[in-house]
Amino acid sequence: MDNFKFWSPTEFIFGKNTVKHVGALIKKYGGTKVLVHYGSQFAVKSGLLAEVKNYLRDEFIDYVTLGGVQPNPVDTLVYKGIELCRKENVNFILAVGGGSVIDSAKAIAAGVPYAGDFWNFFDGKVTINRSLPVATVLTIPAAGSEGSPNTVITKEEGALKRGHGSPLLRPVFSIMDPVLTFTLPASQTANGIADMMAHVMERYFTQTSGVEVTDRLCEAVLLAIIKEAPVVLREPENYDSRANIMWAGTIAHNGICGVGREEDWATHGLEHELSALYNVAHGAGLAVMFPAWMQYVYTSGIDRFVQFAIRVWGIEDTGNKKETALKGIQALKDFFSSLGLPVNFEQLGAKKDDIDQLICKLKINSGGALGNFRRLDMADARAIFEIAAKS
Repeated sequence: MDNFKFWSPTEFIFGKNTVKHVGALIKKYGGTKVLVHYGSQFAVKSGLLAEVKNYLRDEFIDYVTLGGVQPNPVDTLVYKGIELCRKENVNFILAVGGGSVIDSAKAIAAGVPYAGDFWNFFDGKVTINRSLPVATVLTIPAAGSEGSPNTVITKEEGALKRGHGSPLLRPVFSIMDPVLTFTLPASQTANGIADMMAHVMERYFTQTSGVEVTDRLCEAVLLAIIKEAPVVLREPENYDSRANIMWAGTIAHNGICGVGREEDWATHGLEHELSALYNVAHGAGLAVMFPAWMQYVYTSGIDRFVQFAIRVWGIEDTGNKKETALKGIQALKDFFSSLGLPVNFEQLGAKKDDIDQLICKLKINSGGALGNFRRLDMADARAIFEIAAKS
């Protein structure tokens, strides 16, 4: 096990009707003028946005609103949010929505006190040393952004999708009411499940030895998701299953599953190019790319893939490592298919003819290399895209 530091200060308020605490919590964390940031449909149509506004007024907290966040959030709205916050002297940002809304809110929070272009953070030119506090009312369990220090934004000019992280971007609090997820479409629920599983697997597939505790944590979260996923799709108002899926999404990406071990993240890098080019759901793209990545790299650490097959999928150990490992990969692929997720380019709406373009953008965004379980160059990345295109 490697040395590590783990700091996760977010206060989680979990359960039914917890949104009623939002005003008091903002006041607790020093917010006096709030930007309420949201998407374009659910928060308004469900009445959640109106409810949040009422709770802010009850605590005499001033606010301004900015909606319009789309899946794969874009820099143009971040610039608009930064300008609005500065104009209105906002000192606190509340994200009402899923991972895209929260990521956009984090980028705005970092950009407001910074004198330069916020994209400099995503270009790697500067690091974040100041940020407005961010809090969330989570409506979509998927990205784990409600408990993570990370944000991903797409620069519309050039379609460059990049991530950045800072401890300052961890939300100060996150309100999580599983009831708010009851009306999610099945496709959105399934995409979220793929996303959170991918967050666990990016940490699980490591070359670091002596990490039994975090191995078991990763496996437990995956097993819980595998158990509950069919239930929430079959019974969308099953509170306990929704609650378990919602909390799994947080545990998957708040860092606890990755302490003391080298993480990979190659598959996220590969998928970012798909969602930047085609504007597909991130989880759907991950459902395509993770089995393809696995098929390409499994021989670089076959014992870990055997462990994955046996412990997570219950594959019988026949003594043939290759056979067992491949059965585990196929089990993951079959599970994604059972949820109605795509598992190849054709089902996703991607094209093999676009692989050159995907590689070109990936080289720009990655510097020509990515991953740690097996270090990948652009020839490797091309081979993985080709697996995804034909599988």
